[in-house]
Amino acid sequence: MTDLVTLAELGGSLAAIGGAVYARHAHPAAYWSTVGLPLSVARLLASYSSTMDACGLTVEPSRWRALAVRAATRREVRPVPPRRGVIRPTTTGLRMRLRLAPGQEPADVAASAERLRHAWGVHAVHVRDVKPGVVELRLVGFDVLRKVRMPRRLGGGPLRIPVALREDATAFVRDYRAVPHELVLGATLSGKSMYLRNLLTGLAAQPVVLVGIDCKRGVELAPFVPRLSALATDPDQAAELLPALVKEMEDRYDLIKARQGIAPGTPEELITSDVWGLPEDERPAPIVLFIDEVAELFLVATRKEEERRDEMVTQLIRLAQLGRAASIYLEVCGQRFGAELGKGATMLRAQLTGRVCHRVNDEASAKMALGDIAPEAVLAACAIAAELPGLAVVGDTSGGWSRIRTPYLSLADAAATCRATANLAPDVPALDPFRPYVPPVPVETSGPVATARPVTE
Repeated sequence: MTDLVTLAELGGSLAAIGGAVYARHAHPAAYWSTVGLPLSVARLLASYSSTMDACGLTVEPSRWRALAVRAATRREVRPVPPRRGVIRPTTTGLRMRLRLAPGQEPADVAASAERLRHAWGVHAVHVRDVKPGVVELRLVGFDVLRKVRMPRRLGGGPLRIPVALREDATAFVRDYRAVPHELVLGATLSGKSMYLRNLLTGLAAQPVVLVGIDCKRGVELAPFVPRLSALATDPDQAAELLPALVKEMEDRYDLIKARQGIAPGTPEELITSDVWGLPEDERPAPIVLFIDEVAELFLVATRKEEERRDEMVTQLIRLAQLGRAASIYLEVCGQRFGAELGKGATMLRAQLTGRVCHRVNDEASAKMALGDIAPEAVLAACAIAAELPGLAVVGDTSGGWSRIRTPYLSLADAAATCRATANLAPDVPALDPFRPYVPPVPVETSGPVATARPVTE
């Protein structure tokens, strides 16, 4: 009987272990909430002081503390780790704040992130500077980019679109007010179109003018035409659309200048240098220009096409340099974007503050996107596997970078969102000649279609 009970207990233990292993790979979020979280908290509490000492993050105690320890306990005075705050569990990991000792800096903790990850048994450790002397450790329990689930608190707003998930389980928000223009690079099937799809549908729900240039005959942007105010599907149409945008930008500058020409004594809040300082009833709607496969605008075969290309590049550079104050923003997408495209390509790229690099076919393409702002991010972009479409490395001119992945959004759902929000498209008379044709929605019948019976003699 005892042997049978022992075998039953052993079988139950093996089944529990097997279930935990299966849940860890198939349902990592559930495994973290039930098993991984308690284990990681126990490791952290039990080994916090020794781990900080091994990582070189401890300092000698103050003179008064050393005297108090010797007087009270008569034991050896040991180095002191950073003061730890309250551990806050999350659905994807843990959060904890550390108060740095005098002489320490956030870079010291960031340099030990890999050691902390192994010591506490988590997937990753990210360090964020909260305020002088305080950093936040964000411990991620599992690979959140393998199966993307956007957090509940997205932090969206006007011209702020939560478009992807960062590797620290926070939302990557595309903020056009902070980063006016962006370059998105990626090879075929890398997820570049999915990023564009999420971004465009997020903007569709806001009163924003959406303009597209898709020189692949419009196959990428055609499903979104109900929400687009203008669309060019070949270089000839783009050569006509870009001057209209430049003219709209100049008209907006005239509007700003008219507001600046106010009599002396006007309150400072009524004086502005961009459209966002105008009264809401006078402020023109923002314009976001999506350019899919920008290389098609640069490729030429004849001398006449070369002149057209130079004009379009000049207009794009003007929009990139001056468009922010007129609330005109660029979203430039392509597979490669370097000096080999022709005159003006490098100058245009320098005006694109935000950079998103999906999987590319060579290291040179990654350097085009990230090499001039975050050289260490180039290796991370080159390591993106083909089995993870949508995974990308994002950076900006501040030098910071991180990995992101866009959630899956079907083309049918994106098109339905654009149809439902078509009434939100602001009216821009200058773009009316370029408004795309919207095919009517077919009427669905609720039952079988009745057919006429044949006439008999």
